[in-house]
Amino acid sequence: MKKMLAVLMMLTLIVSCLSTAFAEEGASAAEATEPTSHILVVYFSATGTTKGVAEKLAEGLSADLYEIVPEEPYTDADLNYNDRKSRTSIETDDPSCRPAIAGELPDLTAYDTILIGYPIWWGDVPRIVSNFVENVDLTDKTLAVFFTSGGSGLGSSMKHLEEQAGAGTWLEGKRFSSRTTAEELTGWAASLGIKP
Repeated sequence: MKKMLAVLMMLTLIVSCLSTAFAEEGASAAEATEPTSHILVVYFSATGTTKGVAEKLAEGLSADLYEIVPEEPYTDADLNYNDRKSRTSIETDDPSCRPAIAGELPDLTAYDTILIGYPIWWGDVPRIVSNFVENVDLTDKTLAVFFTSGGSGLGSSMKHLEEQAGAGTWLEGKRFSSRTTAEELTGWAASLGIKP
């Protein structure tokens, strides 16, 4: 009987320790997702170019970062702009297309400024970014876009995003390359009145 009581006490102690450890781990994970800035840099990057620009911009502004990750990743064949049957070509040709986003969308409540980055696809925004702006609340947010391309301009991408979002104050967007420095990016943001 004493052995059984000792075993039960030992099991109770182990369960108690594990419960405490899991509770502390959960608290740490929740704290890690709490906003640390009033600025959020959101980006979609198919090849890594826009990602590099977004990371430099977020670092320069001490901003939080959120990546729009496609539920179905893009392959090299999907990104073949010379093939009119490639995934990107088909998505671009269909204005109603909305590729699924993996994971949960961010809670934008704590942010007053959101910078959205993406590559230009045939003078327009990738449809997955349209999916993002249509499914978050951008009311009372200040927004600006930054984009990457091999040579294309902004095209109608920002106009389309503004229409799709239906909310927010949209500032002038700008094209950047992979060689753009953090100083150039923060200079652009400062010219729009966006500072850490």
